[in-house]
Amino acid sequence: MEQLSPLYEPQSGVLTVQYEPNEQIGLIENPPRFTWIPAQLENDRYVLQISSHPEFVDEITTTIQPIPVNLFTPDEAFKPGDYYWRYALLTDEHGAHTAWSKVRGFTVPEGLPETPLPSRETRYATTAEAHPRLWLQASELDSFRRKVKEDPAAAGWDVFYERSVKPWIERELIAEPLPYPNNKRVAKLWRQMYMDCQEALYAVRHLAVAGVVLEDEALIARAKAWLLHITSWNPEGTTSRDYNDEASFRIAGALAWGYDWLYNHLSAEEREAVREQLLARTGQVAFHVIERSKIHHVPFDSHAVRSLSSVLVPCCIAMLGEEPKAVEWLDYTLEYYSGLYSPWGGVDGGWAEGPMYWTTGMAFVTEAMNLLKKYTGIDFYKRPFFSKTGDFPFYCFSPDTLRASFGDQSTLGDPVSLKTGFNIRQFAGVTGNGLYQWYFERVRETDTDSEMKFYNYGWWDFRFDELVYRHDYPVLEPVVPDNDKIESVKWFRDVGWVAFHANMADPERHIMLLAKSSKYGSISHSHGDQNGFLLHAYGEPLAIESGHYVAFGSTMHMNWRKQTRSTNNILVDGLGQYAGTNKVLNMAASGQVEAVEQRNGYSYSRSDATAAYKENVPYLERYVRELYFMDNSYVVVVDQIDLSQPGRVDWLFQTLHEMNLNGQAFKVQGTKADMDGRFVYCSSGELELMQVNGFPDVDPSEYEGLPTHWHLKATTKAARSHRIATLLVPIKKGEPKYVSFFLDDQDHGVHIYFTEDGVTRKVEVPKAY
Repeated sequence: MEQLSPLYEPQSGVLTVQYEPNEQIGLIENPPRFTWIPAQLENDRYVLQISSHPEFVDEITTTIQPIPVNLFTPDEAFKPGDYYWRYALLTDEHGAHTAWSKVRGFTVPEGLPETPLPSRETRYATTAEAHPRLWLQASELDSFRRKVKEDPAAAGWDVFYERSVKPWIERELIAEPLPYPNNKRVAKLWRQMYMDCQEALYAVRHLAVAGVVLEDEALIARAKAWLLHITSWNPEGTTSRDYNDEASFRIAGALAWGYDWLYNHLSAEEREAVREQLLARTGQVAFHVIERSKIHHVPFDSHAVRSLSSVLVPCCIAMLGEEPKAVEWLDYTLEYYSGLYSPWGGVDGGWAEGPMYWTTGMAFVTEAMNLLKKYTGIDFYKRPFFSKTGDFPFYCFSPDTLRASFGDQSTLGDPVSLKTGFNIRQFAGVTGNGLYQWYFERVRETDTDSEMKFYNYGWWDFRFDELVYRHDYPVLEPVVPDNDKIESVKWFRDVGWVAFHANMADPERHIMLLAKSSKYGSISHSHGDQNGFLLHAYGEPLAIESGHYVAFGSTMHMNWRKQTRSTNNILVDGLGQYAGTNKVLNMAASGQVEAVEQRNGYSYSRSDATAAYKENVPYLERYVRELYFMDNSYVVVVDQIDLSQPGRVDWLFQTLHEMNLNGQAFKVQGTKADMDGRFVYCSSGELELMQVNGFPDVDPSEYEGLPTHWHLKATTKAARSHRIATLLVPIKKGEPKYVSFFLDDQDHGVHIYFTEDGVTRKVEVPKAY
């Protein structure tokens, strides 16, 4: 018997894809997604076997080959039952392979969503050769033309034409962006460059769509002028992927929409010129994604993952059947969407990078999902993540809140973004969930003046969004989120976020408490804020995300916003969680939500952030935080910190307003609401309270003209163990209230009783020894 060459089967790490499916993790969809660590760095191709018998008996074993990357989604759902799988590395073109991998087992239960991916041989069988293909298909044009002529307002065409088409008719062509001074990136110029390219995208896409739909030769000629103008730009210059990736994404998109919609109005020479540039720019992005970033090996690259949606999908659809590489790149994209998307969340629909990066990610991925569904018939919305992800902004980025969500946020301090509302309406259309429609309508009422801000105008056009959605999806009736229609405490297990709510539907009485302790640590757009919390009540941000959004990598970002000292959390001897630039340490600086419960009269969570401090505070043995949201009215925070040597703990609190400090109490006085804070128990004796204003170690020019924030630091005495219980009572202006308390110190615990309006609740704090 011929001896097979050994297979290198490396151990998976915190940043890599995992070996799945396996016995430890239950399946969430059928068929399972098969992923493994690559057996070699390049030129790897695989054979996969799946069987209902661990010995892989021929008659009941399926063999799939060749598989070009280390992930695979079958094209049929499995019957419920137990299965086994293994893979090997192909060593030549004739099917020879290495020794088999370790055998792994899994169970397919009944009732899972069925989400197979058509095989490479069949997945484009129904696609049309005709153009356009992006959004409206060629076969839809005549019908849509009639609708537009009969009733221009029906799908929002009249507004789209007036505000998103006409401005580009007489607008002077935008010049190709100039290089940075000395080719060194400057944030302001970087942003201006990609906004110029966004305008070029608007001009090409909107003029082309309008010209073709209306059969208006003047509009078509103007669209061609814009398209051929940007075709002349140097693909290796200032708008290349490596010089300014945001600019490159937009120019590639503009070329794709222009090539597709103007295809029948371009000469053969013009088509070739545009397609050559489109191929080159798509190739730059594909090379970075597949060969450099390798998101099928390490999936946590925010821009690379987003570029699948913003570049590879529209560009490859536009070139499919005309450029062989388009099939290769689109296959990779579909297999990533099916096998690994989203690396930032899971079955609960969470998004570890926070709601604004959910907004950006979903804006582009839903556009890609819609393009793929219409052109190929492949419907990724059936996957569990997409059926639930509207819950994430609904619970963690409520429409009436400010500064009340974690992570990098370009809208920090502004109302919830209208684009977030448009995204969640997309999921209303997909799922039929009227709560999502309510969210959209509420955001549309509150965010009325942000259209020209850089985080909207530089990224999307709401009139085009409206046109596409109203053509493709039904109008849904909103469902008001009364307390009996939503979960009072919502746990996103996939990302470690917990949202507590009371009276969500009434902004003047809504109380939201948000907590986080995430396995994603401080990687990417996450911060060193495991075990942190935020509190928004009665229309007022009370415990806030402090600081301002300046730019990724700015001193405000790196020295303040990402660091634990800017959060509602603790420091140990002045040290916080790791939040530097080492991705391995970022991911290791993790937290874990251990329990979330709805109890009689209150909601509860418990989380552990010990690992988040290990790099900076190796002598921290345990940090657990419990949150009690009592009677939809007040919050009790219980912290348990154990050290292997004596140390001091700083208990931190961030707010917009200067506080009144009095003994062990601190009071926030807002415009719509106040908050009484009080340390009701500290095992090492009374804490020393102080507050400061500003942002230490941040370049003052970055926040010139912007308000500074207030930061409470309550410091313990030195001890090896600390137990701290803190009472937070939000109070609506003009409606005074208080919560009384007393302690019963006995046995191995401290029992603290809290009373409001005759209702008493008990919290037990374990003693420190």
